[in-house]
Amino acid sequence: MSDADTAVLLLVRVVVGLIMVMHGLNHWRGGGRIEGTARWFTGLGLRQGVLQAWMSVLTEVGAGSLLILGLLTPLACAAVISVMLVAGLLAHRPNGFFVFKDGYEYVLTLAVVALALAVLGPGHWSLDRAAGIDLTGWTGGAIALGAAVVATGGLLGTFWRPEPAAEPVADNTPEQVDQEAR
Repeated sequence: MSDADTAVLLLVRVVVGLIMVMHGLNHWRGGGRIEGTARWFTGLGLRQGVLQAWMSVLTEVGAGSLLILGLLTPLACAAVISVMLVAGLLAHRPNGFFVFKDGYEYVLTLAVVALALAVLGPGHWSLDRAAGIDLTGWTGGAIALGAAVVATGGLLGTFWRPEPAAEPVADNTPEQVDQEAR
């Protein structure tokens, strides 16, 4: 691996890690704090909103910190992918692709970059390298993607209970009501 490759992996790892840490801290300390984050998660159909809010904070700050350090990289990437899958499926998918319409463009990008990091590995300047942890290539990608899909499925299967859609109120004319009565 060249010095340029090592530097780019470090840059991508640190930037994605910082994005995740900041996102987690915003869920905790930002505008609505934990209570607002919990209400938002509940509005997406997730039960136990306060628990979801705290788990989101811990997952995002934890995964981001691990990425910055380059430690347990496939698992950190799995956490990022899982958070982005949940956000993409519940919050952004109904809005289409583009981020300016609150679509899934941004979360898709972060998930794919995290998967790429899991495949490429954290690079030379990482705690994984210092500890002799070498889970890269197809193995790193499979660990990250597999763990993310299992975690996402587990979370949604356990906590996602969206409210049923309300029945539309018919605007019946007197003639329609009369025909329905027959």
